[in-house]
Amino acid sequence: MFSFVSPRLLRSALAAPAAALLAGCEAVVMKPHGDVAVQQAHLIVQSTLLMLLIIVPVIFLTIYFAFRYRQGSRAAEAEYAPDWDHSTRLELIIWGAPLLIIIALGTITWISTHQLDPYRPLDRVDAQRAVEPGTQPLVVDVVAMDWKWLFIYPEQGIATVNELAAPVDRPIEFRITSTTVMNAFYVPALAGMVYAMPGMETQLHAVINKPGDYEGMSSNYSGAGFSHMKFRFHGLSDQDFDAWVQTNRKSGQALTRDAYLKLEQPSESDPVRRYAMVDEKLYGLVLNRCVDGRKMCLNQMMHIDAEGGAGKGGVAGLTQLPADRRRTVVAALCTPDNPTGAPVPVAAAR
Repeated sequence: MFSFVSPRLLRSALAAPAAALLAGCEAVVMKPHGDVAVQQAHLIVQSTLLMLLIIVPVIFLTIYFAFRYRQGSRAAEAEYAPDWDHSTRLELIIWGAPLLIIIALGTITWISTHQLDPYRPLDRVDAQRAVEPGTQPLVVDVVAMDWKWLFIYPEQGIATVNELAAPVDRPIEFRITSTTVMNAFYVPALAGMVYAMPGMETQLHAVINKPGDYEGMSSNYSGAGFSHMKFRFHGLSDQDFDAWVQTNRKSGQALTRDAYLKLEQPSESDPVRRYAMVDEKLYGLVLNRCVDGRKMCLNQMMHIDAEGGAGKGGVAGLTQLPADRRRTVVAALCTPDNPTGAPVPVAAAR
């Protein structure tokens, strides 16, 4: 024989574990600890409330009319107006209210788009404090790899894999690129996500206002190891950040170009790695996709294009340029292994 569980008992049984799971969730997107993310959360709340001003009345009136004018209702038979087709008052309400809300949303979007531009340097630490004049941001070069994150600190001369740290209340300037495919750099407690693309540099200015250990991730699918492409972001006091830097400097490893070429090979669930020294030109070579030194860098190609190009007929075209520009273009044909590029005589190039 089969016994049936009452719907009420079934709902109660399902609600208990669901509530327990939700109790362990931290709504970090709506309760972040970085000023940029806080402003973004406020924008979400404001936009939602404005849209609910239309959505709630529409839902209420839909249910109300469906109930009031249902078949058999006295209200449905109370008035019959087959020729009714216009009401100025009703038209003003139907079109005026959404129009006002769209204007309000457009105004908020316009202002916040400029205030929260990721390329815009910060002018405040939080809602009560402005950035002090002369404050230099902490620069962090971010490289999205398959499937891990490389963070380079040019000021400190160190680098880490899958671990990021920054002092509390100090502006941070992220310069972001990728090695192979498009990815997305995202620390929910800090700021919104910003894409990382190979051969391009995107930026993000942000600040963390509360010490803590936060989760960072890739928020754009990038292949088999995407689900493990996570890292920890530490918000530290100035003293703790200095200690963290010293810990990295004691690691004894150097991130040379050869070490980088090994590091960029695809791997999953990589542990934290620390580098005490970094090739100062490494990030530029990664950005311009010429770390191996066997091919021309992207910025060199763009320079040649800006000078008129060096494709078919390009050598002959060089003879038409002034001597100083001709020397510049020929020098740009070198690779990273020969960055000075002793100018090649045009006659020899022929």
